[in-house]
Amino acid sequence: MSAGLLPWPGTDDDSDHSRARGPVEDEDALRDRLAAAVDAVDAPDVVFAVSRSGRRFLRCGGTAPHRPVPRQDLRYEIGSASKTFTGLLLAQLIQRGLLTGGERAVACLAPGLRTDADPVTLAHLVTHTAGLPTLPGDFYLRALPVWRTNPYGSYPAERVTGAFLRHRPRHRPGTRWQYSNFGVAVLGHAVAAAARTPWAALLGAHVLRPLGLTGVALRAADPKADAVGHGKDGHSATLAFDAGGFEAAGAVRATPHDLLTFLEAHLDPAGSPLAGALRAVRTPVLRRGLGHRHVHTVAWFRHPTNGGPMYFHSGATLGQQAFLGFRPDTGTALVALCTRRFRARDSFVATAYGFLADDRQP
Repeated sequence: MSAGLLPWPGTDDDSDHSRARGPVEDEDALRDRLAAAVDAVDAPDVVFAVSRSGRRFLRCGGTAPHRPVPRQDLRYEIGSASKTFTGLLLAQLIQRGLLTGGERAVACLAPGLRTDADPVTLAHLVTHTAGLPTLPGDFYLRALPVWRTNPYGSYPAERVTGAFLRHRPRHRPGTRWQYSNFGVAVLGHAVAAAARTPWAALLGAHVLRPLGLTGVALRAADPKADAVGHGKDGHSATLAFDAGGFEAAGAVRATPHDLLTFLEAHLDPAGSPLAGALRAVRTPVLRRGLGHRHVHTVAWFRHPTNGGPMYFHSGATLGQQAFLGFRPDTGTALVALCTRRFRARDSFVATAYGFLADDRQP
């Protein structure tokens, strides 16, 4: 799919959109919509949490019996929505002058080595324009014996970087868009190599601690605090997700409250220690598709609404799904989580997207 890259790091055009005011929604109506959204998702555990103009609203439900730890206090796997954390980390490192985004990934991972992947930069990796497939070519064969239990955990960091260094890009970097877990995983390893610091430590120092995100983890740590995922049937429990060498692409697990805090920082960057980076990740850097109608930022998918752009990213693991999104025009952030892996076209993502896209305002 052809892509049009805008000047890195792009030009913020939030202000170019009209702020058409929609019908005013009172708090009771918002709570009713939250209840309807939760009821629409058939999963053992469901959480929809909204921040609107600084006030938080939360609704939980699901078919599973109540557990000792309330659903709103559990830590959930957010899968590919982790890429919004990785995008913000890269933007912050650029803001601090530690990186530019133009570094070649091969130079970070293997200085002096020249390969067919040599032209690929960090900017290509974060924008899914590096010419990489969704997953490495040998991923499926290696993961097949543990496909239903631990496919990513069987593919460690050294295999991710080795596959990248051997890879022959399908297209000239920067010319085609293809969503790639492989590319963002490589980005994490390249950034860590450039900074000579593990990716998890970089994320903690530059994103999690500055934003006060104390409930975020990158692996299962406490069975009582971690939500339990379920397969497509909604009944079979799955093992905790192991991201293997794909940490930067999908390892984050967090509480609904921490995820709301993360999104609230995006809604109102002013005063945040990450203000510059938070503004940068709202900046369009890529247009693709027919007429270049699909817009992406460093970290988010970006769709138009009547009042202005909405930013969102979904994610899934073997047994859980997540949807994160925010709208500056309405001052609204949404965290939607559930402990069931639905099929590709499912009610969960459609329900969450529809909730955020609704133009009713406070």
